Amino acid sequence: MPIGTAFHERTFGLCQSLSYREWSGYYTVSTYETHHEHEYNAIRNAAALIDISPLFKYMITGEDATQFVNRVITRDINKVAIDQVIYCCWCDQDGKVIDDGTITRLGENTYRWTAADPSLRWFRQNAIAMRVEIEDVSESISALALQGPTSAALLASIAEADVANLKYFRVTHGKINGVDVDISRTGYTGDLGYEIWIPWEHSLRVWDALVTAGPAFDLHPVGMVALDVARIEAGLLLIEVDYFSSKKAMIESQKYSPFELGFDRMVHFNKEAFVGRDALLREQRSSTGRKLVGLEFDWTAVEKLYDRMGLPPQAPSVASRVAVPVYRGNAQVGRATSTTWSPILKKMIALASVEAAHSKVGTELQAEITIEAVRHKTAAKVVQIPFYNPARKTRTPAL
Repeated sequence: MPIGTAFHERTFGLCQSLSYREWSGYYTVSTYETHHEHEYNAIRNAAALIDISPLFKYMITGEDATQFVNRVITRDINKVAIDQVIYCCWCDQDGKVIDDGTITRLGENTYRWTAADPSLRWFRQNAIAMRVEIEDVSESISALALQGPTSAALLASIAEADVANLKYFRVTHGKINGVDVDISRTGYTGDLGYEIWIPWEHSLRVWDALVTAGPAFDLHPVGMVALDVARIEAGLLLIEVDYFSSKKAMIESQKYSPFELGFDRMVHFNKEAFVGRDALLREQRSSTGRKLVGLEFDWTAVEKLYDRMGLPPQAPSVASRVAVPVYRGNAQVGRATSTTWSPILKKMIALASVEAAHSKVGTELQAEITIEAVRHKTAAKVVQIPFYNPARKTRTPAL
């Protein structure tokens, strides 16, 4: 049975909809209001406060910590400076992705690692005979995502830290309301934003400080439904939706290599050996069969389908995590895995996995759409991802 996170005492009172979902054993708010419109607008136009504590979190320390991290991930950790954060993936021996997440280098041999799925056993299996300590700190460190255009100004007003000059994918250390915190310039919304890492027992003090200062910056608590729309606009993947962990896949086609997920630049062959290297080298030479792409639906064509049924066009109110077929003519060439109406772009968009031959930007495809239990094909074209990528996301100084 799920339990509340460190912030449940506060979020429960704010959740008017009583709409929750389970995330890694915790109650997580789906929407605070009955509809996620205001919460989505907070992400894109103001400041959004999101409880991301259910992420799995690990501390990696010890004399061989750097060597261990390099053995597991496909990126070269030796290129990462202290107080830098990287996004990475890790693979099995066949070069298929197990999971993706972030790693923060906090010291020469000290790392904080986040993951969507539990990975402790697999990490320890790959650390045999190494002088490294791997500690699951998921229940001792909570986390808040503060995202949106006014997030930097809000954070700068209460944090004893240089927030304005914090670079993208870097971390700084300071205090909020007397609590020692780490603040990283990271997030899952594709916008200006920060993630705050907090000792679990002091979580409410940080939440209260943010909420007290929040009205001047139009701060809103935000749930998973609005976050789902934002992460699709940002072209960010969700495990068990856009791809399957190779450890959970039931058939070969459910397994994906980094090249099939658009992670090409995160595979560094010119470093020491890592898990899956040989298999990925072979795949690189033979070229991959699938590619991750963005799809933009032809809304005029969608409107015509609804009109043919005698109905007004209906944009999906929430993001869909149900995979639908993608076609080129009469042949299925892939599937759209995450589909949503983008309020800021005024377009219906999707993340899709398609055959490499049909992945070029501008390629005209068709995607399945169901209206009144009748399946139709509608026009869609391959576009560059991310769909939405504001300059403020990476700009320094942020204020």
